[in-house]
Amino acid sequence: MTLNICTSLLFLFLVNSVWTRTVRQVYDEVDPEHWSHYTSECPQECFCPPSFPNALYCDNKGLKEIPAIPARIWYLYLQNNLIETISEKPFVNASYLRWINLNKNKITNNGIESGVLSKLKRLLYLFLEDNELEEVPAPLPVGLEQLRLARNKISRIPEGVFSNLENLTMLDLHHNSLLDSALQSDTFQGLNNLMQLNIAKNSLKKMPLSIPANTLQLFLDNNSIEVIPENYFSAIPKVTFLRLNHNKLSDDGIPQNGFNVSSILDLQLSHNQLTKIPPINAHLEHLHLDHNRIKSVNGTQMCPVSIAVEEDYGYYGNIPRLRYLRLDGNEIQPPIPLDIMICFRLLQAVVI
Repeated sequence: MTLNICTSLLFLFLVNSVWTRTVRQVYDEVDPEHWSHYTSECPQECFCPPSFPNALYCDNKGLKEIPAIPARIWYLYLQNNLIETISEKPFVNASYLRWINLNKNKITNNGIESGVLSKLKRLLYLFLEDNELEEVPAPLPVGLEQLRLARNKISRIPEGVFSNLENLTMLDLHHNSLLDSALQSDTFQGLNNLMQLNIAKNSLKKMPLSIPANTLQLFLDNNSIEVIPENYFSAIPKVTFLRLNHNKLSDDGIPQNGFNVSSILDLQLSHNQLTKIPPINAHLEHLHLDHNRIKSVNGTQMCPVSIAVEEDYGYYGNIPRLRYLRLDGNEIQPPIPLDIMICFRLLQAVVI
């Protein structure tokens, strides 16, 4: 299981750079004699580097419309313009598009022609951050692997918008206007391979319903969440990174073993209202509890296994794996209690 998680995480962290290797492989096969042909096809407003014939750079050009995209283009950069609409006409010949970056424009839902996105059959990455969308655009290309919609005005998610996106691994909705009512029990249905879900900086008061079971990274920072439901994480048994910083969690809002989950390796609960350290699992490696209301630390109580039992296992036994502990911004006075060090023998850093 550990090997599978590590493999998945490696894919997720490197997914933004993998495409470059593919691009370079394609570039290496291009005959320099054809470069003049590629340059002549280039839209006047854009830049087509001869050494990168499958990429079209139209960023930072003050464009109000998307120019006609040549058929050869795989990677399209349109960020930092004044584009308000996405119509079908510029993409008539662009049947090989894999990547579109439309961040920092002025695109609204009304400005997206019906069905235009779903017709881009080979599209894998769609970036629409920093626009003026009020809901998740639909329909979307069924092969999509990344969808980034951060920093819009999204308050609605159309029913079934994700139902056919089985290849989606990353969904970024952070810094929008989502309320609890926008996240229904079937909102994320169909996202069977999702690995990262970012709903930070919205207006949630509850933990979202029906998170896809394969989710590895769940980011819920900067909301107003007060309660973790009983057995909430049993429905997402692979969750490894969990961020709940800047919420309103108190001791009463966390079940007795709410975070005692073997899959969680990185748990971030900074800037909440906790007065004590919640029970953790022996597999946890990073714990962020800074800027809460914790007054003291009892290592014996905090230790996820009996210290006496741990002594019996020895150094290579089933000892707790905590390596990083952050407790600054509380009311805890140094020094670090000795029983913390006895329990967590792998600790490399404690911030207090």
